Amino acid sequence: MPRDARLTKERLLSAGARLFAADGVDGARTRDIVKRAGQANDSAITYHFGSRQGLLAAILLAGVHRMEPARATALDELDPSDLRSVVAAVVEPVAEELKTEEGRDFLRIVAQVSGQAGIRSHRVPPLLEGTALARQLELLEACCRASLPEALALERISVVIAFLTAALADRAERADSLLDHDTFVADLVQMLTAALAAPSLPKVRPPHRVKTSPRGGAVR
Repeated sequence: MPRDARLTKERLLSAGARLFAADGVDGARTRDIVKRAGQANDSAITYHFGSRQGLLAAILLAGVHRMEPARATALDELDPSDLRSVVAAVVEPVAEELKTEEGRDFLRIVAQVSGQAGIRSHRVPPLLEGTALARQLELLEACCRASLPEALALERISVVIAFLTAALADRAERADSLLDHDTFVADLVQMLTAALAAPSLPKVRPPHRVKTSPRGGAVR
């Protein structure tokens, strides 16, 4: 790719990340992204990324790739039977994104799309296919299912991912945190591990529903 084209692409990525983070994935205006990147033509995004959605995917992919070396290293040393260590392996690389402006923008975007991680449906999004992060999430599920029914394990993991991304996004945009970075991350790992390790629920019977007749009376 020519140097000028590469520079334009990098500027669009940076501008897109900033405005998707600040104004929302749906709220950021294409013309504002292009203007912030120093471009005069709205078609710059289409030319370099295919579409606005393509730009968003490229921003997310760049963030995933930044974390991959740390995640791959953690996989080599991970005890898959130790829930806390698996949780830490998932949390710590993404928490490192808090240390840079680029990373903080990424975290604020991730919180908006975390529901697309495919935990409940067992469908890994294309963004995560073949990544160390996908493998870590598989290990997290296996670790939870060792003591929980599948449905409960998947539901808890989904809620934990939502909590994690929301907590990181909140810290990314606040200047009044009470904890230093290392303490914050250690406490986050502790909380998420405790949530996943909570005792399984007793079997609960479905609620009794009273059938009604066409005239609205109860059928006994």
